[in-house]
Amino acid sequence: MTKTPITIDGQVVAAEEGATLLSVCRELDLDIPTLCYGDTIEPKSACRLCMVEVAGARTLVPACSRSVEPDMVVHTRSERVDHARKMVLEFLGSTVDLSLTDKVADWSTEYGAEPGRYVDAATIADQPVLVDNELYVRDYAKCILCYQCVDACGEQWQNSFVIEIAGRGFDTRVSTENDVSLDESACVYCGNCIQVCPTGALMSTSEYEMRASGEWDKESQSTTETICAFCGVGCSLTLHVQDNTIVKVSSPPDNPITHGNLCVKGRFGYQHAQNLPAG
Repeated sequence: MTKTPITIDGQVVAAEEGATLLSVCRELDLDIPTLCYGDTIEPKSACRLCMVEVAGARTLVPACSRSVEPDMVVHTRSERVDHARKMVLEFLGSTVDLSLTDKVADWSTEYGAEPGRYVDAATIADQPVLVDNELYVRDYAKCILCYQCVDACGEQWQNSFVIEIAGRGFDTRVSTENDVSLDESACVYCGNCIQVCPTGALMSTSEYEMRASGEWDKESQSTTETICAFCGVGCSLTLHVQDNTIVKVSSPPDNPITHGNLCVKGRFGYQHAQNLPAG
């Protein structure tokens, strides 16, 4: 494993050649905000929130996809970097509902972002929630067009190629192939798109209904790791439990078998584990 010296925020470190700046920064416990980055998906550099400053570069560079180079000098915080992150948070916050996106509120405070100075509310947040199956819902008012669902459904994992980006400009949106309804598409309802969605635009029906009724309480939930019993592959499951009831199933992104992916049975077929006989 070849190492090369680079300087990050004044600190000289030995970084692995070919590694991304984001991975090196995380090893150093430097907080680089990200929205479109996923542990199991090749980075698209779509959200531009992880931009950092590299000495000699004309523009800021995305830390999630920029590779380490020998003697590189990197600044993760500067007036230019902070301003860019502030603008990204403001532009996204003025057009998309980020209320369920982790850490956005903290980042907005840290960088002084004020989306309300553009509009009073997200301009596309009035899109209706699509509830057209029993397993998951689609709330594209929360979509930041990060492409993670597209890639998870496509060649990177599921190879179903159900999800695509359609339209141009302000009409750009997530859609099925040929814009058909979900039940007419090639969707196998694996829910791997839900796993990678960072904003809650894609959500299991169980979570959506509990949030709507005010019952969802993430802070009180516990997680249990187990193995799916439906077949012999040995997929790892993370059971999210609230009030002794399974409310959601996910899979560890770092698991060497599943890499966060499951089939429809593994992700949604958990009811039998808690259905008790009547009486």
